[in-house]
Amino acid sequence: MGSKAPRGEFAARTLLKKRKKLRWSERSYKRRKLRLDVKSDPLQGAPMGRGIVLEKVGIESKQPNSAIRKCVRTQLIKNGKVVTAFLPGDGALNLVDEHDEVIIEGIGGSRGRSMGDIPGVRYKVILVNGVSLKELVYGRKEKPIR
Repeated sequence: MGSKAPRGEFAARTLLKKRKKLRWSERSYKRRKLRLDVKSDPLQGAPMGRGIVLEKVGIESKQPNSAIRKCVRTQLIKNGKVVTAFLPGDGALNLVDEHDEVIIEGIGGSRGRSMGDIPGVRYKVILVNGVSLKELVYGRKEKPIR
């Protein structure tokens, strides 16, 4: 006859406790509380990151497209992690050299994932040696010689 859930005037605490315990079975809650996405993120939750160009790489785009997307392997300064960053713009690869200092940011795919037809690339280059890559591509600014 007796039901399991408490029904009294002061039963809210039991319900809260139960809800708190059961929430851990929700995937999104668990990842958020254990900060798994921040821990695995090379930028450690920051919007941008500074790094040094290690090498230039061409990455083949996914089907049905056929192209070689120009990217750079970058070593982040804050934690030494190496990530691949896309170079947007026509002829951008010629403006970036090895050992250049670049600023990278997320490429804007869903949930921090890669964008469009570039497999496994989650970041894009926005600054080269303190100058906007966009400005360099358009030829409005020159890259400083260092």
